Amino acid sequence: MQANTDPTQDRDDDRPETEADLDAAHSPEEQSDETETQEENTGQSAEEPTSPEKEAAKWKEVSLRTAAEMDNLRKRTAREREDAVRYANARLLEELLPVIDNFEMGMQAASEDTSSMIYIGMDMVRKQLGEFLSAQGVKEVPTDGLFDPNLHDAVAQEPCDKGEEGRILKVNRRGYMLKDRLLRPASVVVSRLPENEDGDKDGEPAPDKENS
Repeated sequence: MQANTDPTQDRDDDRPETEADLDAAHSPEEQSDETETQEENTGQSAEEPTSPEKEAAKWKEVSLRTAAEMDNLRKRTAREREDAVRYANARLLEELLPVIDNFEMGMQAASEDTSSMIYIGMDMVRKQLGEFLSAQGVKEVPTDGLFDPNLHDAVAQEPCDKGEEGRILKVNRRGYMLKDRLLRPASVVVSRLPENEDGDKDGEPAPDKENS
């Protein structure tokens, strides 16, 4: 059996692969990825480069916005810190108010004999309490004049003459404020117009009743 000695066949085996042969050797997935990469590169090259003026304007806007946000944060932090300092004792003072109420009732009972040592001693403590509350920025809620739902709590109403309605007649429990913040509203009795037999307030025209 003779060996193949055709030199032409050997040269055909040593020929380099053509581009078509190389493309056929790649899988469809690889060909798709290469196509997408070429399209992306083509799109990027088609974009116009950003001018220095536009780039500078963009970063200037970013810097201004960042500076404004930092300024707002600084102001908010300072305001929260100030409120924390101003109202740091608010909880303690709220819990102290019932103690002051009981002390005031004791003062009323001891006032029957203002010359007694008990009353004199309690009066000294009352003055010290008042000085302490004033030093903390605590003041009583005003109760002279008209009823204010933001400061007063109406626990009862009493009839009055026309034109005098809505006035504070009596204070059942004192109210207190810490600087400009309400610690406790004042419990008060408020005047109102008396009601007539038809259930309407005196001084107000009765509504027309339809004939049945």
